[in-house]
Amino acid sequence: MFNKLTGAGPAISRRALLSSAPAAAVGSATLVAGGMAAGPALAQSVFATDAYDAIIRAKVEGTTIRVGFTPPILSEFFDIMEHAAFQQARNYMDRFGVSWEWQRASPSGDFNSVEGQYNIIQNWITAGLDVIMICTAGNSTDTEQLYLAAREKGITIIQFNMPIELWPISEVLDTCSVGYDNIMQSGYVAGKFIAEKLGGQGKVLQIWGPSGSIWSEARQRGFDMVLAEYPGLQVVGIADGGYVRDKGFQAAQNLLTANPDVNAIYGENEEMALGASQAIDSLGMQHWNGESGIVTIGADGLQSGFQAIREGRLSATISVGGVGQGLKLVEMAFAIRALGMTAPKVNNVPVQLVTADNVDGVEALQAWALTAEAL
Repeated sequence: MFNKLTGAGPAISRRALLSSAPAAAVGSATLVAGGMAAGPALAQSVFATDAYDAIIRAKVEGTTIRVGFTPPILSEFFDIMEHAAFQQARNYMDRFGVSWEWQRASPSGDFNSVEGQYNIIQNWITAGLDVIMICTAGNSTDTEQLYLAAREKGITIIQFNMPIELWPISEVLDTCSVGYDNIMQSGYVAGKFIAEKLGGQGKVLQIWGPSGSIWSEARQRGFDMVLAEYPGLQVVGIADGGYVRDKGFQAAQNLLTANPDVNAIYGENEEMALGASQAIDSLGMQHWNGESGIVTIGADGLQSGFQAIREGRLSATISVGGVGQGLKLVEMAFAIRALGMTAPKVNNVPVQLVTADNVDGVEALQAWALTAEAL
């Protein structure tokens, strides 16, 4: 099926590298000290010299790439990602003379409003866009039909932020995916943080996404690995927070009322973790101060989460590469559509555990991304 991907793409020879001016040469953000991605002045690979850029420009100048970008909901996380994509697109416009036509659309309603998203994708297929970038909560049967229709019209499908680590290699075909490993880079990291803060002993609450969520399934696997490593950690309550703050608040408030002696809350995403933080405040409970109180951790990497970390209302979050995914999405679209390359099927970006010790640096990168003007 076209939306189920895993494994690496075909190797690219040095000859192909030089003759095709590949994505590696045009690059997304490089890494600098501390594992941070570089800002606009360094958002090039080591191959990006004037002479090399001239070769690429001669090949692609005047090309227009028409893109449709559809996340499952409009949120702070996807806004950061899209602005990072704008940064990369403008980088390629300036360096190589490539033009972009960009459309963004998301279904109204909650995370599971997939019918509206299917209609958006179908309209873009009918319009004959070059690239459709998709993150969806829809099931594989329905999306497969859309992907088949897109392929028949020569449209490139690039998935983003999808838990493809759940899917077997036998179902890999010809889509491209940009994201991260929800098992090891999210659920496991969150669990290890809690275990280390509590010394491997304590009572934990989980605020989870909607029932049946593939993201929840993947992150739960990683979190369960930590629980197996630390038998002294006990999950005493789980509730659905719907991936949004108000539902996360209500879920956490109910669980905290029933379990006032808990030591930690894992909000599967940051909005729910921030809702849990508000619930701690509303009940007059204590946030973690390094020695006592309730540890809270989420995952996404939002400006609002960073501020909560500074204020001591959120212990940590996992920045799951919103900027990195945005940069990589445009890099893959450019490689496939402008350079005619076969891109890797899986493009995982680094994630970062964010605490009070490093929040300023992580936020600075997002602030740079958000300065981009829309296309």
